Amino acid sequence: MSDITEILEKVKNGEISTAQAEKLLDRGGIEEMGYAKLDMNRDARTGFPEVIYCERKTDDFLVSIYRKMLEQYGEVLGTRASDHQYRIIKDVIPEVVYDPVSHILKVEKKDKVRIGRIAVCTAGTADISVAEEAAQTAEFFGSAVDRIYDVGVSGIHRLFAHMEEIQAANCVVAVAGMEGALASVLGGLVRNPVIAVPTSVGYGASLNGLSALLTMINSCANGIAVVNIDNGYGAGYMATQINRLAVRGSVTETDADGR
Repeated sequence: MSDITEILEKVKNGEISTAQAEKLLDRGGIEEMGYAKLDMNRDARTGFPEVIYCERKTDDFLVSIYRKMLEQYGEVLGTRASDHQYRIIKDVIPEVVYDPVSHILKVEKKDKVRIGRIAVCTAGTADISVAEEAAQTAEFFGSAVDRIYDVGVSGIHRLFAHMEEIQAANCVVAVAGMEGALASVLGGLVRNPVIAVPTSVGYGASLNGLSALLTMINSCANGIAVVNIDNGYGAGYMATQINRLAVRGSVTETDADGR
């Protein structure tokens, strides 16, 4: 009952008084669970619902949080989930879907409309787990996604074969480990923002992604923003924000032209 729309509907239908509604709204949309304080109004403030970071959560806590979020939104996205966590959630929520590549655990509304276009690119196949976290996060939040995988600089001709598709995207996510050069290459080839995601893929001197992170931060190409090592979720979230703005701007321009 902490959702603003639900509260207002209940006032409209005479199910609760305005005083009761005011008391509920004063809680700031927080669902107090003792061990967790769920931010039930986050979507109203930011346009995105709260997402569950599954790693290190106890079984009982995860199940309770997952149930509550599903009850609130009718869908829920969990990241960094294990196969064990998938099985315990599936016992109580049979419709839950788990992807062992991205470690995403989700219940998603059917027939979701996806807008715009985001291109998610990887340098190598070993980067796909992080890329899929980005791609599936963006899709969950309503963005259309093109996947262009294994197009790193060691065989850069593979990238050029997909340039028309990449350049048409409202935002490009570049996922790379090793030295992380893919983001710089893409930054010099596209007009729209590039979100660089360093991964922990690589041999000893890659320092678990630190080398790729430093390369991306120090890129001489323009229009590149960098998220944390292996943070596919953060990239997918930000890419969706950019994609939504691009789609909204396109609609505004169309209206202004009278078409």
